[in-house]
Amino acid sequence: MTGRSTKIQREGPARARRAGAGAFSEAGVWREVGSGWHKLWARYREEGVSFEWHEFALTREFDWSGSFHPGSTEICLNLEGRGWVASTEARVEFGPGTGGFYYQGSLPLRAGRQPGQRHRFLTIEYSPSFLQERLGRDAGQLHEVTRNAVAGDGRSGVGPLSLLTERHHQVIASLRHPPVYAPAQRAWFEAKALELAAWFLYQPPAGQELFCHRQERLAQERVDRVVALLKQHLAEPLSLEELGKRVGCSPFYLSRTFSKLTGTTLPLYLRRLRMERAAELLRSGQCNVTEAALEVGYSSLSHFSQAFHEAFGCCPGLYPLKTPTQQAPRGPR
Repeated sequence: MTGRSTKIQREGPARARRAGAGAFSEAGVWREVGSGWHKLWARYREEGVSFEWHEFALTREFDWSGSFHPGSTEICLNLEGRGWVASTEARVEFGPGTGGFYYQGSLPLRAGRQPGQRHRFLTIEYSPSFLQERLGRDAGQLHEVTRNAVAGDGRSGVGPLSLLTERHHQVIASLRHPPVYAPAQRAWFEAKALELAAWFLYQPPAGQELFCHRQERLAQERVDRVVALLKQHLAEPLSLEELGKRVGCSPFYLSRTFSKLTGTTLPLYLRRLRMERAAELLRSGQCNVTEAALEVGYSSLSHFSQAFHEAFGCCPGLYPLKTPTQQAPRGPR
């Protein structure tokens, strides 16, 4: 990074805080990453909620604390890269595949992103009024940090980390590519904001987990393990019977549960994963078309080209120059 960009890294958070709540802007903080900061649904002042996608690489540690709106609560869904957020009382370390939240009270939080890594994460920021209006009646069931935010308590805080499940990944994919027309997006994004708040900002009583919730959690964990196995064996996929053995259930139960929780079948999901990986290899320049096809388990170039065209709307030889859908294949995740 240049001397000027390093200065921006140091001054960005302080400049954002000095601006005050009424004139607050986080644009200066993210200037260092350029197009790596992308607003998916930025209605913080109007609607009280903002969705932002981040994808960038760093050569120096990056202070992103100045992007936290005064009085806001933010959920971070961290896919790649390592970062941290700390209050005076606690610190949370975001690793790949984790999610958590934090509240920016009167004493600013501290936060950093580690250098030498690719960072990919999505944030959802809630204004105090948004949470007060929608969650205020549930104060007794909220996490302590969320209760402070709803009550307007000035004590900044960080919540616990959670492992991201396949459901979280599905939501992230849908947020990056909303499946509704523009006039419906306000209602759709607000619904997603409440869905994520329900997942992260509440705290069930200690030791109490309903049987049905426990069964759902175990089923989701099993599906998550299957997805991990599919990603590990793209070129030589495991059979349904072998997958069942590895996650401890019958092939029939696994197939039914997987379809219920992901909205698609195992073969279609595997093909989607293969196309995502192939697109990544082509986009990065690591492989040509033939090499990408072999890398994800296609021995027939014509079959690979047909599957790729169905997913992305163009042949792999033209990707990503000739398609508007570079980020994710079509169809359910």
